[in-house]
Amino acid sequence: MDTDLERLQDLVPNVIFFVDRRCYPDWEIVNQTIDFHDLTFIVEGKSYYYVDGVKHTIEAGDVIYIPVGSVREAHTSRKNPMHSYAFNFKWLPIENTEPLPLQTVTKNVITSEMIGYFKQFTHVWLSRQPGYAMQARALFMLIIHRLLTITNRDTALMRADHRVNQVLAYVAEHYPEELDLGGLADIVGLHRVYLGKLFKQNMGCSFKEYLNMIRINNAEMLLTTGGFSVTQVAERCGFRDISYFSNVFKSVKGYPPSTVSKIQQPD
Repeated sequence: MDTDLERLQDLVPNVIFFVDRRCYPDWEIVNQTIDFHDLTFIVEGKSYYYVDGVKHTIEAGDVIYIPVGSVREAHTSRKNPMHSYAFNFKWLPIENTEPLPLQTVTKNVITSEMIGYFKQFTHVWLSRQPGYAMQARALFMLIIHRLLTITNRDTALMRADHRVNQVLAYVAEHYPEELDLGGLADIVGLHRVYLGKLFKQNMGCSFKEYLNMIRINNAEMLLTTGGFSVTQVAERCGFRDISYFSNVFKSVKGYPPSTVSKIQQPD
């Protein structure tokens, strides 16, 4: 996946169509060959897509990606109509048709952070203020990056040792609490030193680095929603020392948390 990101990082997406799609029961896309990439995020309901003749059932939390040149057809569930955010885009330069490194359907990858980005994109796209195309492109690039990062993480989880997976699952649920490698070693029945080596071998970073990354990513999400001070966010994400939190945040993100806390969501 790192190689995929490096290959894509010099390409610029040009969104040619976007819709906050709230389907009626009879909504459908007629059979057609598309000359763009279709990236659709489903946040509610269910739909049925046919890509090159293969049927795919997609539900809330899923993403469907249909590359340029594919034959596409779709209709929504009448009992549970779909709500989705759909992006049709081409790469710049226009002759580049590089596909995203995604399966046709990726299950359960949409986060509250991504939904926040969708709402920001909708606001920018509809308001059409001067410079909106640049801002929309930047938001879409961020959405793509988050999506690829999440799918890369999930692939790593599938490859990881089952005891490391236990640790990751525990951290996901308890990251705001006091955590240390010794306590987690007891939970999975390993020696602290061995678990530390096993964790780094599987995840490519130390346990402390991983824990800080999880805490800081959640802190960033809380800060971007607004309504919380930096101190409140630090405490909610497991940091008892605000100075230490600020230093760790800046080392992970490259900018201080006070910068993020000034970002307001559109009305």
